[in-house]
This record gives sequence, C-alpha cells and structure tokens, in this order.
Amino acid sequence: MSTKTGAAKLAMAVILGLIVLKVVVSVISNSISIAAQAADSILDVFSTGITLLALRMSVVPADAQHPFGHGKAEGLSALLQAVLVLGAGGFIVYSAIQRLINSTAIQPDEGIAVMLVSIGASVFLSRHLRRVAKATDSTAIDASARNISADVYSAAGVLLGLLLVRATGLVVLDPVIALVMSGFVLKAGGGVAVRAIRELLDSALPQEEQETLRRTLREHSSQLVGFHAIRSRRSGERRFVDLHLVMPRYYSVERAHAVVDHLERSISERIANANVLIHTDPCKPEDCTRCAITGCELRAA
Repeated sequence: MSTKTGAAKLAMAVILGLIVLKVVVSVISNSISIAAQAADSILDVFSTGITLLALRMSVVPADAQHPFGHGKAEGLSALLQAVLVLGAGGFIVYSAIQRLINSTAIQPDEGIAVMLVSIGASVFLSRHLRRVAKATDSTAIDASARNISADVYSAAGVLLGLLLVRATGLVVLDPVIALVMSGFVLKAGGGVAVRAIRELLDSALPQEEQETLRRTLREHSSQLVGFHAIRSRRSGERRFVDLHLVMPRYYSVERAHAVVDHLERSISERIANANVLIHTDPCKPEDCTRCAITGCELRAA
C-alpha cells in the first residue's frame, strides 16, 4: 500500500466501508449532519476513482502527441477532486440551512458511535496518504489526503454536535455544527484547487527547489561565466528545467558538452525526477568583469 496505486485502492476500500455505516445510521438517527457526511464520503469515492484513473494515465510513457509525458493527468485529477470537495461543502451548507428552517428530532446515540469509527479510519487513512504523497511527490494522492483530512474535521464537528444534542436536547445544534464544519471542507477544497491550477498553468517549481538549482549552478562557477533565462515547471512527479549557460568562448564543443552533462547530472541528483535542458552561450568581452574563471582573459586571448 506504499505505492500511489496501492494507496488509492486502500482509500477506496475504507471510504466504501464508511459510506455503508453513515447511510445506515443517518436513516436510523435522522441526523442531517450524518447524512451530509455520507454524501461527502460518496463524493470521496468518485474522487478516489478519478485519482486511480489519473495515476494510470500519468505513468504512460511520452509519445509523439505528448512528448512531455502524461503527468498533467494528476493535476487535472486534483482539480476535479477540488470541485467535488467544494460541491460537498455547498451541499452541507444547503442541507444545514434547510434543517435550521425545518427542525426535526434526531436520535444521536448511533450517530456518535459511527462518527468515532469514521474519525479513527479517516485519521489513519489521511496520514498514510500524506506519507505516500510525500514519498512519490504525487499531486493526486496529496489531493486525496487533504480531502480525507477535511473529513476528519467535519466528522469531529458532527460528533461534537451530536454529543451536545444528547446532553442538552437542543436539536438545532445538529445543523449549526454541520454549517460550521462546512467551512473546513470548503477551505480544503479551495487549497486543492489552487495547487492543481498552479500545476496545470505551469507555475515555477517551489522556492526551495529553485534555490537548490541556483546553488548547484553557483557551485560550478569555476567552469562557467554565468547563467540566465532559468525556467522551471512540474508535470505530475516530473520536473522540467531549462536554462542558458554562459561559457568561455575558447571552450571546445567537446569541453562545453562535458560541462553541460556534468551539470545536468548534478541537478538531477539534487532535484528528484528532474528533466534538464541546457543551452550554451559564448561569453562576451563585457562578461570579463564578472567572470570567476582563473586566467580566463589570458587563455581567451
């Protein structure tokens, strides 16, 4: 279960089990907050199914129509998951408002039990998915982990509401707590959407990875005059980096090629799954003032 596909299949199995529990107990207890939880879990099934499909697509090798591979399938999957999460949040808001308008008696005891089971299962699942997402750098698995984490907060709120209803007899607390917890669901969905959109729009790599790239380039200053035009993006777990290197004009093609090969390997070792493309430029006389290569002017002359 430590692979991306294995984690997604585990998520599907756990969520299906929770759906059965929540649907049955929502009917027995007549609780709108548990019904909202069941609806959220049903959306999780669609979300996890989308993740499985996207993971299969993302590992398909590059072809003539997709020379950069199919990694963007993960970003698209995450965006669709975000839409589902936001839809679930909107459904909870609507249902809670309707219950506030039309108050109905509920039986909280069964709901309390199922919410405890749901919270425990969701905590276990979300932590496992986060570990897998971090290990595999998967946007789709990370989106699923955030989705399940939102379920933990909403289930905790539902549990609190049911406990308060049981203690006070105020049935209005059931939809009120559901309404409050919908905020956590909507926030989680918004966070997933932002990350997915950033990837689909080819945003630059995270700042720490960009700094790793620049530090690696600076470490080769004894062989380079400078560098510029750095561009980066990600597609699924793959990173794409292209840049221009300024090299001494007396370097032979063979020597420049050797420097480029060495630098590409260094970058790939420090930035996982990096695909590096380097263009070389010859230095100009005005570059001498910033050149750190010992004896460069003498050898160029």
